[in-house]
Amino acid sequence: MSTFITSEDGYFALTKPGYIALVILMLIIMFLTAFIVDKKQNAKKFQAKQLAFAGIALALAFITSYIKYELPMGGSLTLFSMFFICYIGYLYGIKVGLITAFAYSILQFIQSGGSYFLSPFQTCCDYFFAFTALGLAGLWYGKKHGLTIGYIVGVLVRGLFHTIGGYIYWMDYMPESFPKSLSAIYPIVYNYSYVLAEMIITLIVINLPPVKKAIDKVSDMAHS
Repeated sequence: MSTFITSEDGYFALTKPGYIALVILMLIIMFLTAFIVDKKQNAKKFQAKQLAFAGIALALAFITSYIKYELPMGGSLTLFSMFFICYIGYLYGIKVGLITAFAYSILQFIQSGGSYFLSPFQTCCDYFFAFTALGLAGLWYGKKHGLTIGYIVGVLVRGLFHTIGGYIYWMDYMPESFPKSLSAIYPIVYNYSYVLAEMIITLIVINLPPVKKAIDKVSDMAHS
């Protein structure tokens, strides 16, 4: 079909040059973050420390996303991977949060093996829009209970994009055992089953006194 994408049986897949292009795009995005200006931070340029923390968070999120329980039709409950992306948004604001989250969405797409996709919009719903939504946690930058609220919002919006993709593209894969009378809510039940489970577990853990204290120390280091 093209240098970057092939087509087979109505599905699309990345070619080797396509993977390379994605990696290059991610590197370009991370490089450009060094020049991003956030007005909420007195128009200071994206500092080296911020870039370092964003890179560490991105690496931790990617590593912990491999420690997971996978659902049969896609989606997984991971070891707090979403938290690390939301945390960067909480630390440095919406711009840094969204850029880091978008880079993470590219990594997630690559991690999936560049699995066959039906259309660009389906890919956006399942990967780029969904995981970039975690950066919305940055809207609660510097606010009381901002980490918890931002994390919840980021996770819920991620689930929303997965659900939209489910309604448009994946309804034919609904199990026969699922009640036909409830088919209208199947994408909601399926997609939120794993994102909410991870969200609840994460919220419990990050609000434990020792963990909360450790997070506060890291936050102080990030802003020192």
